[in-house]
Amino acid sequence: MNKKKIIGGVITLSSLALLAACSPQDSGNQESVDTSEQSSTPTVENSSESDMMNESESMDDMGGMMHDDSGEIPEGLQEAENPTYPVGDTVTIQTDHMAGMEGATGTIVGAFDTVAYEVTYEPTNGDSIVENHKWVLKEEIPEARNQEEPLNEGTEVILEASHMEGMEGVTATIDSAEETTVYMLDYQPTDGGEMVKNHKWVTEDELSQE
Repeated sequence: MNKKKIIGGVITLSSLALLAACSPQDSGNQESVDTSEQSSTPTVENSSESDMMNESESMDDMGGMMHDDSGEIPEGLQEAENPTYPVGDTVTIQTDHMAGMEGATGTIVGAFDTVAYEVTYEPTNGDSIVENHKWVLKEEIPEARNQEEPLNEGTEVILEASHMEGMEGVTATIDSAEETTVYMLDYQPTDGGEMVKNHKWVTEDELSQE
């Protein structure tokens, strides 16, 4: 009887020892899995943040501008009869409306006589206020369309142009006006960017020719 009790006790102790030995190992495995899962999460988040930063840098390189290359001409805009730079002429751009523009070689695709306005406006897409934007034409401003004389500085108007993202439909303030020939042109940016088609608009004194 005593032998049976002793044997039973030995078996019980052995079982407890085995359970105690197994418990830390199981706990260790669980911790290992959890750590692996936790370490993988920041990698995905960092990758996403990196992509967002790259997109932001790309926008900065372009001056935050989205160009409309449709080539559509505002209703009522008249072609210039004797432009200094006829359609097909090769010119050098002497202005920096967009990144990589100044010094670029362009080709004239349209020449028009009008009043060009420099305006300040707050884009509808939440971007920062755009100051002294060049150019919006009288045919793209309802308040100026039927006026014989250019609108005065400080006049508030509605823009019907869509050259840049967030421009169409905003209230803008006239900064200056210039009666001139404006040009639409194609050009290859000097910063290695893609070919720009039908850029709107460049005035005559912003171009040169060798």
